[in-house]
Amino acid sequence: MKIIKNPLYNHLFKPHEESQKTFIYFNDGKKLSYSLFIERSQKYAEIFTELELICGDRIAFQLDKSAECLSIVAASIQIGCIFLPLNPDYTAEEVSFFLRDSGAKLFICEMKNFESIRAAQSIKNLNIETMDKNGLGTLTFKERVSVRKTEVAERDENDIAALLYTSGTTGRSKGAMLTHGNLISNAKVLRDFWKFTSKDILLNALPIFHTHGLFVATNLTLLAGSSMIFLPKFEVNEVTRLIKKATVMMGVPTFYVRLLASNDFNKELTKSIRLFVSGSAPLLAETHKSFEAKTGHKILERYGMTETNMNTSNPYYGLRKPGTVGQPLPGVELKIVDEEGIALKDGDVGNILVKGENVFNGYWNLPDKTKEDFTEDGFFMTGDLGRKDKDGYVEIVGRNKDLIISGGLNIFPKEIELAIDQTIGVMESAVIGVVHPDFGEGVLAVIVKEENSEVNKSIIQEFLKKKLAKYKRPKGIIFVKELPRNSMGKVQKNVLRKNYSDHFTA
Repeated sequence: MKIIKNPLYNHLFKPHEESQKTFIYFNDGKKLSYSLFIERSQKYAEIFTELELICGDRIAFQLDKSAECLSIVAASIQIGCIFLPLNPDYTAEEVSFFLRDSGAKLFICEMKNFESIRAAQSIKNLNIETMDKNGLGTLTFKERVSVRKTEVAERDENDIAALLYTSGTTGRSKGAMLTHGNLISNAKVLRDFWKFTSKDILLNALPIFHTHGLFVATNLTLLAGSSMIFLPKFEVNEVTRLIKKATVMMGVPTFYVRLLASNDFNKELTKSIRLFVSGSAPLLAETHKSFEAKTGHKILERYGMTETNMNTSNPYYGLRKPGTVGQPLPGVELKIVDEEGIALKDGDVGNILVKGENVFNGYWNLPDKTKEDFTEDGFFMTGDLGRKDKDGYVEIVGRNKDLIISGGLNIFPKEIELAIDQTIGVMESAVIGVVHPDFGEGVLAVIVKEENSEVNKSIIQEFLKKKLAKYKRPKGIIFVKELPRNSMGKVQKNVLRKNYSDHFTA
């Protein structure tokens, strides 16, 4: 029998077609076997085929975290489509942009997102279907009684598998094109580096519209033939209740900070865990040390981003240095350079550049931006600032792109500033990220009112509800008479960050 070349399907799904092993344990006690998951995914593949979707078409979905979401991903891969997961928190305006920009042929969302549905209805050649977390909706009503197996589409390592949108410095979101080769190569490296096996049970409380929860946590589980405890969201009580059944947990720093604050979280509770992984945002060295003191476990911190998947990791065996993200993973080239692109010596701070099979294929419909972000010799300019010590461990010290990472999610101030500046009564604004005890960084908006304006915090927050996803909205708002500027008239955000550094911690 001829095996159709499709890197992701053949590595992640095909080996499990007949497996009765549990793939997902749900927090209500139910479970889902690999074979039933694959069967369900193949039903979606048939539906997509009946909807006349073909290789390369984009399938967008805005759904709460569920096994059905993973089935949509699997089905998309099977028929050669490009899947586009969207944060359930995105507003109708944001969703409309993603759908138009991507040229999506199918949009799947929940009926409760009626505003998104209404916005999508104005887009030509877009099929809109609904589905809830239980798999019920117009999409599944199209399912046939008799199930025939849809053929696996032939795909190459360089074919795009996923389109993930990131906020941009200009305010326009960019679609990062991730190929079959990007995703499977990184999953293989992490499986081997972190010693994943079929015996592992991963506690997954991460969202699955994001690289961390989908491409790291889920892809590793599938590739290794492991199992997952699948939590709809992170809740301390649920994690402490179920963690005894797990061998691995992945999280963002916020998860670990909140667990440390729980009296129920201790060494006895975590004795079954062989690995705690943290990423998506910097983990404070103090958090690392406090966690070890309380549980006996050293968190393994790694470094990645939407465009590159994972770049570095502290070792599984060996020294895990607090405050660092470890060394470059096998197959990843990483260098620290100055503004002229000249490599710096150990200890010097500079721009982090990476190269490898993990690095994305560029930005959707933005060839100029893609060219701008890559060097002539093929290195991707991450926008992060860092340094390497004498042992090759990388420390992230800041960002030269105006990026805020709050609760593990990337936020670009320009997008928020553009929205705030549309508010009646606002003259101008500057958005910064400052230390937040729970989220790592909190979004703080510093605003100058127009003369005699009656605009206030409530008016601004209410206006932003229609413009921005909740996680992007400011957690604090300050009104000032004027913004600090340099001799060229540019707003000095470094001054603002210094002046308001303790806004959320004082």
